[in-house]
Amino acid sequence: MRVGLAPSVLILLPLLSGCGPHAPVVAGAMVVVSGASIPVFHRTPLDIVVSAATGRDCSVVNLDRGERYCLPRERPPETPEFCTRSLGVPDCWIDPAKLPGHPREIADGPRALTAEQERERTRRGFGLW
Repeated sequence: MRVGLAPSVLILLPLLSGCGPHAPVVAGAMVVVSGASIPVFHRTPLDIVVSAATGRDCSVVNLDRGERYCLPRERPPETPEFCTRSLGVPDCWIDPAKLPGHPREIADGPRALTAEQERERTRRGFGLW
């Protein structure tokens, strides 16, 4: 979708509800639901459907921030540097296997995401479901 087209679609979408006696009520309800979902979910109901279908973060809020409608997929985090103690400042290394004596790293903890953390990071729900 182009930037100029998305707001027009959102404004005209309630008009597609039909011409029956309940059409104004349905159209008004759609506007209220869309207006209420933006502060809560940071996307409209249509954005939620598009996000679920594409697997990306799609929202009119992104357009308001000057970004693309659908943000690119998040890349996995880079492997952190291997830092050792030194006099005054830490020394950081790209390949710790080449260090003699296998010095102890300053930071404690894992150097990569666990399988569960990776599943959570790449999950398609964007925190909505």
